[in-house]
Amino acid sequence: MTFEQAEKALPIKGYLDLPIPEGIDLVAEIKRLKEEKNAIILAHYYQTGDIQDIADFLGDSLQLAREAQNTDADMILFCGVHFMAEAAKILNPTKKVLLPDLLAGCSLADACSGEGLRELRAKHPGSVVVTYINCDAGTKAESDYIVTSSNAEHIINQIPEDKTIIFAPDKNLGAYLMKQTGRDMILWDGVCIVHEAFSFERIAQQLMENPDAKLIAHPESDATILEMAEFVGSTSRLLDYVEHDEAQKFIVATEEGIIHEMEKRAPHKTLIPAFPEDETCSCSECFFMKRNTMEKLYLALKYEHPEIEMDEELRQQALIPIQRMLDMSKKIK
Repeated sequence: MTFEQAEKALPIKGYLDLPIPEGIDLVAEIKRLKEEKNAIILAHYYQTGDIQDIADFLGDSLQLAREAQNTDADMILFCGVHFMAEAAKILNPTKKVLLPDLLAGCSLADACSGEGLRELRAKHPGSVVVTYINCDAGTKAESDYIVTSSNAEHIINQIPEDKTIIFAPDKNLGAYLMKQTGRDMILWDGVCIVHEAFSFERIAQQLMENPDAKLIAHPESDATILEMAEFVGSTSRLLDYVEHDEAQKFIVATEEGIIHEMEKRAPHKTLIPAFPEDETCSCSECFFMKRNTMEKLYLALKYEHPEIEMDEELRQQALIPIQRMLDMSKKIK
């Protein structure tokens, strides 16, 4: 869903402008509403620290998908971006799934469409489509396999070697997986605007100024950044690496919201956000992830809006590759 489509789909026009009582204890009120409505709060590591702290479950895309599938709550308040909440609805058609801000989108999801995948597949008869979970339901429905950065290599290695693979929508992650698996893949030309913004020159300067630091990077980053990195891994693996590695200082090349959890797990270590190309912007923060706020969480729970809704036929089609992913990833933490 594009930003414009989401704006038109807002269930209550101006609901974000609804009044919040003066002096309200948002944390206490959110917890009260959550208990009253049997709701669960799921949050991604890229959310703001206060949202991470109030979440019932904090995780990366794979962990959140599993938690969404297994919850016995009646309502899921998903603190992430639209495609994540949509995946929760695909897995839980009978539950009410809320997203604090319906305009919390994703540059990767906007970069690829189901129609585009159909056209590309037609040019390569017999191919299979492996799609990163950062995509909308229509794109998932046209995919054979859905993957996350945690399980992509594991799943690709299970695809028969005689099959041509189309990988979408992240070309950086796709190129990294080609190197890791030795599989030649047809890559969709999409990027994450946050990871693409990291600067080789400025990070190299950071490393020179911090010779005792290790650079760690998410595989959505450009190949020039990954080649410099001491460790490349998914969000959850970056967290584990910082927690357990002997180094005391890290330069972190992924969305800087992850540093909040890193500091909790390794409070004695020094964590430095990697520098973006543009010195004037906070490009290491995802604008879309940061659209969610505690005020919006409160409003979403109170008014049960905005709710993720989906055509049932589309949901069933999108469920197939997501369930395939979950079945093929049972051994991955």
